[in-house]
Amino acid sequence: MSSLIDHASHAAAKHTDAQPVAKHPMLPLILVIMASCPVVQPAALWGDDWQQWLGPNRDGTWAADNITKTFSANGPELLWKQAVGGGYSGPAVGSGCVILMDRIAAPNSGDEEFVHEGEIPRNRNFVRQRLPGKERVLCFRESDGKLLWQHQYDCPYSTVTTYAIGPRATPTIDKDRVYTVGAEGDLRCLRITDGSMIWSKDFKTDYNVPTPNWGFASPPLVDEDRLICIVGGDSSGCVAFDKHTGRELWRSLTASEPGYSAPVIRTVGEHRQLLIWDSDAIHGLDPANGKPFWSVEFPSTYAMSVATPQVLDASIFIMCFNGKSCLINVGPDGNDAKIQWEGDRRTGIDGVHNTAQLVDGHAYGCGNGGRYICARLSDGKRMWETFQPASSKRPISWGNVFTVRLTAYKDRYLLINDHGEIILARMDPSGYTELDRAPVIAPTHQVGGRKLVWSHPAFANGKIYLRNDQELRCYDLSERTGSQ
Repeated sequence: MSSLIDHASHAAAKHTDAQPVAKHPMLPLILVIMASCPVVQPAALWGDDWQQWLGPNRDGTWAADNITKTFSANGPELLWKQAVGGGYSGPAVGSGCVILMDRIAAPNSGDEEFVHEGEIPRNRNFVRQRLPGKERVLCFRESDGKLLWQHQYDCPYSTVTTYAIGPRATPTIDKDRVYTVGAEGDLRCLRITDGSMIWSKDFKTDYNVPTPNWGFASPPLVDEDRLICIVGGDSSGCVAFDKHTGRELWRSLTASEPGYSAPVIRTVGEHRQLLIWDSDAIHGLDPANGKPFWSVEFPSTYAMSVATPQVLDASIFIMCFNGKSCLINVGPDGNDAKIQWEGDRRTGIDGVHNTAQLVDGHAYGCGNGGRYICARLSDGKRMWETFQPASSKRPISWGNVFTVRLTAYKDRYLLINDHGEIILARMDPSGYTELDRAPVIAPTHQVGGRKLVWSHPAFANGKIYLRNDQELRCYDLSERTGSQ
């Protein structure tokens, strides 16, 4: 069996070892200048940084223009690469830096303690062991990939062993600070100049929350002076902290499990609401105080609420494992909501690890087994489906494709499949047209009898940043390097 997560002690969770890598005497001054001055980069041409999960708006869209229409014979140009450890956590790009979390596992002895009070589950997808190791936050220079610093702490894992390769949550960059959540619930606020810790929380100890089966996975969300986190526990399913000090501002919601979905703030109809999808229901909260406007029950299979809620006008689309998806309509006053339709194995999109794109009344996303689907939002009817993006002709074990919409173009998308390929495609309700594809990173994680990569890339300033369990890579996607 491969390795996974254990309960870190409170003392271990508070231990930190921020390690600047370069020893040049001018580095501290250079880093301070870099943090205090605006970062000079072609942002006006390429669009925003990718400071957090799913980009600037947490919706998986990229505003860049001048993106290549086809790849050269050798694929996009590799600008740099760096060695990293294991993890599902995607990179974040901002303030001239690329921030990534990983894990350095200790050698297995072969007799690691099982984390079960009763009988050990027969299904290996639920078997948990105590596995020693360290989590790290790594900071690379965006321009050339130079490692600037690393922040490391002891973090024994206790989650499902098969998936215990590393952290899940993408870091969140907020100007001169970065916020990270580890797989065992270590929340940290670090200085982006040197990786030193400003404040921290331990979800397990501070809120008496057990580690979920597949670890804490929800990336923290910055909203004004608040840092909003999915925690779990009694009345603390969602908690807002003062982003400067870590002081708790409010807590809200109780669920059987916190789930794995990211918190997002959306204008639903005409109402600004914080959307939280836990294991039992989806909720609309007031971001200022955490008070619920509405809640709609929609239990996720095995608490696998993973996809980020997506909004179009006053409708919210969510999807999960085992043929489940639904469209929720929020009332005109923003204080009530109800399900318009629920999908099944023939309607809607039953995506597991990805988030759908909602465009002109239709949803585009990868369903279970790698089946890529366009579904009509009014009733969930599937307009078409294909296995082509997943590089298959039939369902594959845990097949997944990430979708990024290029908003500067009418119907162009970037797709990243779990074979480590990038795909340029056009999509609309009439069908799927593939323009080009190229391998960009090797799949390294063994799941379901095959190797795959499940980390969502970052797209910033004309480039793609993506990782597996061995390296972080940066490619140029600009039209200048692509053959037209």
